[in-house]
Amino acid sequence: MESPWEVVNVELKVAEETVLVEVESAARRLPCPTCGEPSPIYDSSTRRWRHLDTCQFQTILSTEVPRVKCLEHGVKRVQVPWADRRSKFTAMFEQLVLRWLEVACISAVAELFGLSWGTVDGIQKRAVQRGIKRRSYEEGRRLPERIGIDEKSFKKGHDYVTVICDQTGGNVVHVADGRKAEVVEDYLKSFDEKERASVRTVAMDMWQGYISAVTTWIPDAEKKICFDKFHVAQHLGKAVDQVRRAENKKLRAEGNDALKGTRYHWLGNSTELSRERLAELAGLTKVAKRTGRAWVLKEIGMDAWRYKSRGWARKALTKWYESAIRCRMEPVKKVARTIKKHMEGIINAIYHGVTNARSESINSRIQWIKYTARGFRNRERFRNAIYFHLGGLDMTPEALKPIGFHTS
Repeated sequence: MESPWEVVNVELKVAEETVLVEVESAARRLPCPTCGEPSPIYDSSTRRWRHLDTCQFQTILSTEVPRVKCLEHGVKRVQVPWADRRSKFTAMFEQLVLRWLEVACISAVAELFGLSWGTVDGIQKRAVQRGIKRRSYEEGRRLPERIGIDEKSFKKGHDYVTVICDQTGGNVVHVADGRKAEVVEDYLKSFDEKERASVRTVAMDMWQGYISAVTTWIPDAEKKICFDKFHVAQHLGKAVDQVRRAENKKLRAEGNDALKGTRYHWLGNSTELSRERLAELAGLTKVAKRTGRAWVLKEIGMDAWRYKSRGWARKALTKWYESAIRCRMEPVKKVARTIKKHMEGIINAIYHGVTNARSESINSRIQWIKYTARGFRNRERFRNAIYFHLGGLDMTPEALKPIGFHTS
């Protein structure tokens, strides 16, 4: 509390379990909130803010907030130094709520502070808006050199948001509704040509909408689009599982349950399996020959990632394709055709060393956000939650910035 503001009375209300702190300003002239020019007081009205609790009692700050009459801007309400505009809470109280929101869901924080769900949601929403505004105007909005693009469902069905992240810093930089080409195009074309040309890699899945948007707006996109190891492994793993299910059905009809309960035996990376599991798989391949063959093709396909040059990676993938397309397993052949179609993007990922580590970390944290919130009813709240937890934003209330108070 600084001049001209001062505490004039503190009243303990035991029955109401509150502490009322009364503040006044003795000044006859106060700065215009628009231009800062000292202006005469026009009138005032009573405002209250909830502050940090005093022991178990709620602390309420109360004052007559003046309006000043500026010669240039007319009648304006002055900005008090302890709270942000239009907030019913002091900046320090909002900061405490934000700290709790980092580790708990809105419902839990609302119960902790005796607030409504909507009130806590509003505090989070205003914090995100502050952070995005600062990133845009104070820190400078820029296009990451290494971009990651992925879609996430926010509830059951086909309701998606597109998440664009900075793979170097690991922060989410943009969240948009849907997963159409337009949402990526709108983001990319908001930057100038020089910025778009500075992009080095764009990691994504093989969704055609994303591919067409990046190809249109990123120069030399054919050398920058990367389909990383995770997405290729996902396609191959799905093909192996389809072969396993078909063969399991056939074997069980013959009274053989050898493949029952072995789904996850075939999906892991062979380099990470124990000797016992590898020995078990070797035994299974003698009984389930088609599944074993599909699994071997999966492992050989993933082996292309051990190369460092485009030439060797292309040679390895081409040789794998020739073997896979001749097999009599349609799920594997389907993936082979997909890999051939998108081979350059896969080779880019191998050459640039693009991995799924950042994207998977973000995806797992988004899953945690959805789980702790018990789902989201609309995309706006889902977007705010992603920005809040993963945007790397400075969301400190404005009233705390002058005294160097930060979220970290």
